[in-house]
Order: sequence, then C-alpha cells, then structure tokens
Amino acid sequence: MNMRRTALAIATALLSLSGVADDGWLPAVDPRSTVGRLSAFESLAACAMPADTQRQMLAASRRQAAAARGGAIAPVRDIRDAYPSFAAVAVDTVRNEVVLTDENLFQVLVYDRTENTPPGAEASKPKRVISGEDTNIEFQSGVYVDQQTGEIFAANNDTRDTLVVFKHGSAGNVKPIRQVETPHGTFGVVVDEVHGELFMTEQHDSALVVYRKDATQEESPIRFMQGLKTGLQDPHGIALDPKEDVLFVANYGSTHAVALTDKPKTGVNQADNREGKDNWPLGREFAVPGSGTINPPSITVYRRTARGDAAPLRKIQGPDTGLNWPTGLAFDPQARELFVANDAAHEVLVFDAAANGNAKPKRRLKGAGTKLANPTGVAVDIKNRELWVSNFGGHSATVYDISASGNVAPKRIIRNAPENTPSLMIGNPGAVGYDAKREEILVPN
Repeated sequence: MNMRRTALAIATALLSLSGVADDGWLPAVDPRSTVGRLSAFESLAACAMPADTQRQMLAASRRQAAAARGGAIAPVRDIRDAYPSFAAVAVDTVRNEVVLTDENLFQVLVYDRTENTPPGAEASKPKRVISGEDTNIEFQSGVYVDQQTGEIFAANNDTRDTLVVFKHGSAGNVKPIRQVETPHGTFGVVVDEVHGELFMTEQHDSALVVYRKDATQEESPIRFMQGLKTGLQDPHGIALDPKEDVLFVANYGSTHAVALTDKPKTGVNQADNREGKDNWPLGREFAVPGSGTINPPSITVYRRTARGDAAPLRKIQGPDTGLNWPTGLAFDPQARELFVANDAAHEVLVFDAAANGNAKPKRRLKGAGTKLANPTGVAVDIKNRELWVSNFGGHSATVYDISASGNVAPKRIIRNAPENTPSLMIGNPGAVGYDAKREEILVPN
C-alpha cells in the first residue's frame, strides 16, 4: 500500500477510535514511544492512554473486526476540512479565468477572473470543477495555464506521480487529454513556450526535471538536475525569466546526498516508475545514510539549460531576505521582479530580478489587512497588472495591484468557505500520535 495512503488510514483509524489495522507498513519511529507501539501493533494495553480511551478503542477494534465480516462501519467521529484548500494559482488572461488547485478535496477549480465573493456570502461558486477518479488528480501542488490553448497543466505532489493536462472547458470527472509519469514528489511547474519545455521541481529528492511540453505517458525527461552542488534543497516553486533565460527555484532547505548502487533500499516511499527511463533523478532508495542536512531557505537561479550537478548562477539566502518556507514563485518580466509566497510568515516578498546573496526584498505584502494566510501560490497577471495569491491557510484566493506593498487590503477575494471558517491545512498527514498527558492528538502534516 502507498505510504501516504497507509498513513491516512492509520490517522483515520485512531481519530475514529476504530483501532489500528495491520497493513505491513511500519513508520520509522522510536519503538518505545506511544506512536512506536501503535506502529508496531503491540497490545493496546501497553499504550500510555487513559483507561477509558483504551476501552473505547478496544470496543471499536472489535466492532471493526465484526464489520470486516459483513461490511464497513461509520467512524465514531472524524477530523476533516469540508472545504477546498487552495494550493496553487494560475491566470488565463485570454479567457478571463483563474485556475486554482485544491489539495484537500483533490480538485481543480476555475473561476471568472473578476469574481469577488460578496460580504456575508457563504462562498463563491466556480464556473467549472475538475474532480473524480478518472481525472487522476491528487495533491495538486503546481498549476500552469497555456495562454494560447487554455490547457491546464497540474502536478501531483504525492500519491499519483503524474502530471495531468486538461483541455480548456473540462469539467467533472473527465480524463486528462494527456498525462506523463513523473518522479515522486513533483511540486512546482512552469513552461517555456519559446523552447517547448516543461520544468518541474521534485521536492523529496532535491531535483529538477525537464520534459518536452507535450510529453506523454512513459516518456523520459530530456534532462534533469540533482546533486549537492546544485543547491536544490527541498525545492518547491519555480519561475522563468524569459529575457535572461534563467530559472528561479524556491528551496525550503533540507536535503541529502544520493548515490547509485546495485542494492537500493527497500521499504521507502518512491514512485517505482524509474525503470527504463533516462534522465531520472535518484530517489530515496538511493539516499546516503547520514548525509541529510537542514539549511537556511533560499532561492537559487540557474541557466534554463543547466543539467546534472550544476551550481547555481547565484543564490538569494540569509537573514535579511526574510525567507521562511518560500513556496510559490512568479516572475513579472515587465517590472523585472520576482514574487515569493512566504508561507510560514504569511506574506509575499518581492525581489529584484538580479537580487543575490543576503538581499533585502524590494517590498513585502504583509499584515492583517492583507488577509494573507499561509500563502503557497502566487501568479502575476501581466495584462491586468494584478497579483494573485492562493492562501492555503485561509480558504481564499486574494488579488492585489501588482505594485501593492505593506498592510494593504485585497482588491478582490474569492472565498471557498464561509468567512472565518478555520482552515485545518491537513495536506499530507504522515503519521499520528497521542499525548496522554494533555489528551491531544498529534498529526505531523
């Protein structure tokens, strides 16, 4: 079973007090801890939980075993967000539409570009929604719109290991018009229309892959970047400067070395689709033990044609940059500015295109008035001179003048939930634990 789905199953089991099912996957945790005992599937009596909770779990486990013989049972309770969580954003200026990905409910939503949720309204209604098993959509973290055709390119970050492409006007449970297999953990996506190339960052193994724009099925990348010299460190967003022919990549900072071996590790979460492909980055099964490092976040800049273990042309990094989980990137070729969705700081940073080293942002969009909340995606509308932000922590997409600065209110806002609805941000829960002292459920996301 896929590791992420297994983790979700374990989380659901504990949250619903329905016991723990043995599916063969054991998380890498301290076996002496509560989570360790749960993951090792020891007796519930050994868990440091209140007696009442243990009795409830034991009863739930018995109900589950009985149900396995005659059908599923409903959970006692669950913790979930019933509304979309906007992850990435792209603007179709030709058709006056904005495209948003939803990592929570596995959807791609299309709104009118001028949509503005009225105060007091429950939410804005999208023009179209792409969703369903046939779409092959799960954990869509990056999105790109072809301005000529209106085609939507969306990268699956976690469980599907594919890039899917939908024709303009697609809605409902429709199959992509094409899709291509990708390494595990792709995140950001951008297309160079001049050279017909599609770029994706690969988060978990600190890599960047380049495909033909029209690549399909099992087609190999045409080149890739990976290695400690590249400075790629848990890369997320990506943007292109077509004039200087360079790429910007946002890095969270964690990385590890990889080495090709004839005895790759087993039991690690990987796409298992490397066989027979060229220009494929090495995955977790080739990680060098003890090589992991956590570094300050950065934005690295490369020639568009860079490949292999190529060093960046320059790097934005240091305390003055303010970078804190830099996630989405967008580039304005007219003003020569780079926009950064600075997730953990609830802000958007703007750098000069030539920024280097410990550079301060030219300006920053930040404050309660902006309604920014864990922004993970940014897009620049060059035609209408607007900045779009997807707020993963705010059930919203917000729009500003492209030159906005400081604690400025958005020009428009698209809400996908009632005002002030908490955003759980349960994106990719990897495990679950229980704090017996405080009686709290702990879920690393």
